[in-house]
Amino acid sequence: MRTLIATTALALAMSGAYAQSVDVSAAEGLMKKSGCFKCHAVAAKKDGPSYKSVAEKYKGKPDAAAALAKHITTGPTVKIDGKEEKHEVIKSKDEAEIKNVVAYILSR
Repeated sequence: MRTLIATTALALAMSGAYAQSVDVSAAEGLMKKSGCFKCHAVAAKKDGPSYKSVAEKYKGKPDAAAALAKHITTGPTVKIDGKEEKHEVIKSKDEAEIKNVVAYILSR
């Protein structure tokens, strides 16, 4: 029981850490520059999933940040309307900016 409580507390603390360490205006600015909002929205599904649903998908997964960073920096193939397309990469090579965008998405 103590392990469950400790694990839950750690998970909540980590999700709070994402929210506290995000520079929202910088993340949104880079995401706009990169065209992310063309296919994604914070809460509504567009061609791509909402950031809220992405955060839910990765919630509690220890490799969430790394997996999401890889996705936005490598341009994997994604399905849009049944067609496979190359996902656009974030328009930055700055690791701190990329981490901020990842934290922004995971904090939604």
